[in-house]
Amino acid sequence: MDIDLKYEKLKEIVGGLERVIVAYSGGADSTLLLKASIDALGRGNVLAVVASSPICPVQDIHDAEKTAKDIGAECVVAETSQLNNYNFIKNSIDRCYYCKQIIINELINIGNNKGISNITEGSHHDDMSDLRPGSKACREKGVISPLRMAELTKKEIRELSRVLGLHTADRPSDTCLATRIPYGTPIDRALLERVGRSERFIKDLGVRRARVRCHGNIARIEVAENELEKIMENRDNVAEALREYGFMYIALDLEGYRSGSMNEAAHSS
Repeated sequence: MDIDLKYEKLKEIVGGLERVIVAYSGGADSTLLLKASIDALGRGNVLAVVASSPICPVQDIHDAEKTAKDIGAECVVAETSQLNNYNFIKNSIDRCYYCKQIIINELINIGNNKGISNITEGSHHDDMSDLRPGSKACREKGVISPLRMAELTKKEIRELSRVLGLHTADRPSDTCLATRIPYGTPIDRALLERVGRSERFIKDLGVRRARVRCHGNIARIEVAENELEKIMENRDNVAEALREYGFMYIALDLEGYRSGSMNEAAHSS
């Protein structure tokens, strides 16, 4: 199906919901969903909600607020309580399920207060082939995934975003800071802050995508292959900063950035 027709299908799906809350992260997927929701329903019937907690980099929260407002959406930031939930902080393989439950419950509370019963989120067609425990929580709570229903792929989402002039079209996909911590290692605020500050320092060097994977007192840095040289050029500054943040040993992963590398490590151990 032509992507223009898919966008019309997306608007048709959202348009049948009357009023919606969009679980909003500021990434390419949820931004396209938010834009389509406004196009289909009008600004007064759409509320973007950004979940904020220590698992989210502060800059990402600010960027999401700004992007939502730039496209004309009403946006609120909701504090969520993952670090008060034992099932989350013990960091088992179903961590994402409990995290998503917490976020959805907060969105439901906001919806009840605002008189909005429909909650949408930005999963797309390609996500169906991935292991995503959070999707189970969405199904259980009746959260709607319009991009998936419209059969939009990640490539099509980026293409449509460019056509619509959304600056998130080429934004790298991201995940929360908890994904930098191996399953079974308890999650706490100090550890999340250490990882978050480390990644912010590296990105401030001009690195587009950076992950600092935490293995005890070892930081394993992942960046795209074409940015490995930038880390090496700044290796003394990077090592000094990350030691200041609490790591003892600093390693650069020569395989570069790859999604799910913490899962690979867990399964091979």
